[in-house]
Amino acid sequence: MPLPAPASPGQSLADVDTPALLLDLDAFERNLKTMADAVAPLGVRLRPHAKSHKCAEIARRQIAAGAVGVCVQKTAEAEALVAGGVSDVLIANEVVGRAKLARVAALGKSARIGVCVDDAAVVAELDEAARAAGARLDVYIEVNVGANRCGVEPGAPALRLAQVVSGSANLRFAGLQAYQGAAQHLRSVEERRGAIAQAVEKAGRTRRLIEDEGLACDIVTGAGTGTFLYEGASGVYDELQPGSYVFMDADYNRNRWEGFPAFAQSLYIYATVMSTPTPERVVVDAGLKAHSFDSGLPEVVGWPGVEYARPSDEHGVLKVAPGAQAPRLGEKLRLVPGHCDPTVNLYDWLVCYRGERVEAVWPVSARGAFY
Repeated sequence: MPLPAPASPGQSLADVDTPALLLDLDAFERNLKTMADAVAPLGVRLRPHAKSHKCAEIARRQIAAGAVGVCVQKTAEAEALVAGGVSDVLIANEVVGRAKLARVAALGKSARIGVCVDDAAVVAELDEAARAAGARLDVYIEVNVGANRCGVEPGAPALRLAQVVSGSANLRFAGLQAYQGAAQHLRSVEERRGAIAQAVEKAGRTRRLIEDEGLACDIVTGAGTGTFLYEGASGVYDELQPGSYVFMDADYNRNRWEGFPAFAQSLYIYATVMSTPTPERVVVDAGLKAHSFDSGLPEVVGWPGVEYARPSDEHGVLKVAPGAQAPRLGEKLRLVPGHCDPTVNLYDWLVCYRGERVEAVWPVSARGAFY
């Protein structure tokens, strides 16, 4: 059950309770338009990845801005977004286990649902689940194009699995999932371009092999915020899956972006100074439980010389450089999270503001939906 929201529409930003997850609506809306404008000339479809925001309201706004639907990573995320009015969802991940497959199939009765596979045994179970539910599901073969995570190898292994899917009565072979996640945070554009060139070759070669065997391979889908222009211009990818562009974070902001559109930082952790024990040390109420630290420490906004230095469970210790102005007791600060996706999963609400006023409070519909 969600906790009460930390703010109400119309409230001053200064009165928002903390820690809270803030969304700058002006920056967020610019990001939606920037992505739509960047993708339009490429002639490909946009299917943003909702694992970044887990919010049905944001998914609906992405679709209103031209997206064909969204991606998710987990069955429960798909359930939350379909319940929130999203009618086209790709689970861009493997789903294993009869209980989960039955849930996926049940969703297929009320929405267009796609799912990825990389093993023939799962295909058989998925076909049976779809039959029992009276549904027909889109199935994508996940191909390992360089991330070395899930996925069959390019070429013949992918072809064999596509043939199994095509022979299943309740499944439709929809195409290939070809996401190179390891490329997204390579810092230079040259590194990212090179990694995607290899992914494009593997995906294109696999698609040609499948089509040469008489199977239609309608969609090659993949890409992320760090590389989407390369997949989009490749002539191989038909659909792009960037997610973090709506928010951005400290890790993505460390990338070099020559040739890419500029996405604005729109997501922040709002924190209150709870202690000022020395001139060099200030403590805020946002610690390990308030944001993800897998991509490094958060960054303090608007306070030169003030650095987030050390977290514990409920405390964030800030280091104040000699001569720098220190925040006062009770002062509220914005922090840029190191990694937006897992940070969002810690919150029930997005406090959406414009200027110094709260405009809306949106539920994080799929918060905790990792099953």
